Amino acid sequence: MTLHYLEFDYSEDAEGTGSFDAMASAAPAQVAALQAEVTRVLDWAHRDFAGAREPLDEGGDWDYELQGVQEVATTLQTRYDAAAGRLDLQPGETGAPRLTLTLTVSGTPAFCEAFRGAFGIA
Repeated sequence: MTLHYLEFDYSEDAEGTGSFDAMASAAPAQVAALQAEVTRVLDWAHRDFAGAREPLDEGGDWDYELQGVQEVATTLQTRYDAAAGRLDLQPGETGAPRLTLTLTVSGTPAFCEAFRGAFGIA
């Protein structure tokens, strides 16, 4: 499965437990596609490793953490005042809200190998 929004970074501890971390931010027009991609990843894990989701230190094969925030950005008109040696920042227009999701998926070596294969992660 090709991922368009989630770009995972991988880390591993001394015991071989791996973690895939991704953060993606989407404008309103892309929110549904971002949600669908996160859902595909979690659907895969729940389907292919059914019944194995539990904290790894309690014997699980995989677990995840999902967080989200919606933010409204306001552009800033910026100017450097050389005479005063400071930045002058004035609020500009407020943009549309953006949704940012962070997803961490952790697992055993077998889970991590399958995860890489399913989503084409090197």
